[in-house]
Amino acid sequence: MRALVALADPQRRRILEMLSKGELPSGEIAARFAISASAVSQHLKVLKDAQLVRVRVEAQRRIYELNPGGFSELDDWLQHFRQFWRVRLDALEQRLHDETPAKVRNAQRKEKYDE
Repeated sequence: MRALVALADPQRRRILEMLSKGELPSGEIAARFAISASAVSQHLKVLKDAQLVRVRVEAQRRIYELNPGGFSELDDWLQHFRQFWRVRLDALEQRLHDETPAKVRNAQRKEKYDE
C-alpha cells in the first residue's frame, strides 16, 4: 500500500499535517522546511502518487490539498485493526469490571481488621 510507504517519512507526515489546515502552494510548503525545495517537491510527488494529496495548477503555482479518497482507502484497511483492538480492549474492560468488586470488598474487610 503506497499510503503506508508515504506515511513512513516524518517530513511527509508533517506536510499532511500542514495541509490538514487547508490547501497550500508548493512554495509555501517548501518554505517551512530546512531542506531544498527540490526535496520537498519529491515528498509532494510521493504523497500525490500515494493519492494522499491532489494538486491543481494556478498560473505558475501548484496548489496542494488533502485527497479524502486516499485516506478512505487507508481508513478501510485500518478498520480491521480497530476491530482487533476493540475486541481485546472490551475483554480487558470486562475483566477489570468483574475483578473490581472483589478487590473493593477485600480492601473494605482489611480496613475493618486494621481498626
